[in-house]
Amino acid sequence: MRRTLCGSIAPATGKVDGIDPGDELLDVVDEQDRVVGQATRREVRAHRLLHRFSSVLCRDGAGRLYVHRRTDDKDVYPGMYDMAAGGVLAAGETYLEAARRELAEELGVTGPEPRFLFKHRYRGPENPSWSATFEVTWDGPITPQASEIAWGAFLTLDELVARIDQWPFVPDGLEIFRRWRAGDF
Repeated sequence: MRRTLCGSIAPATGKVDGIDPGDELLDVVDEQDRVVGQATRREVRAHRLLHRFSSVLCRDGAGRLYVHRRTDDKDVYPGMYDMAAGGVLAAGETYLEAARRELAEELGVTGPEPRFLFKHRYRGPENPSWSATFEVTWDGPITPQASEIAWGAFLTLDELVARIDQWPFVPDGLEIFRRWRAGDF
């Protein structure tokens, strides 16, 4: 067992199957993305601690981007739309490991190697974080994880841009999408 930054006791390992997601142990980082400690997901959310997440833009061979709506019971940004599969890194997990895991868990996509695009520092009040953005091309089936995704579909970039003003998108994902679209990396 390890004592977290907030003083509670947490398991010595990172993400463990079968535990409450709020009890998952995450790395807490500084402004240079260096690990300075660990805290549970619940503590990270409650105290708005700077942490890491990985996001993967999943495109099909025609260049369409997979967009999904998060379930209404998510701990952050419930019911909002996102352009990337992704999630927080477990303590000790690398950005690439998390990208592979999230693709498999959220979309059922296994096989293609995520290609690193850029790192991004999101400074929003609800979810301050460092993230790494990856991209994959996938023409196989998408099998959304029911506990994470309420709806999803491949959209052309024009269709997606038209919906940005109509649908509520996660703010960190929207920043990443705009940066990716501008080629700012």
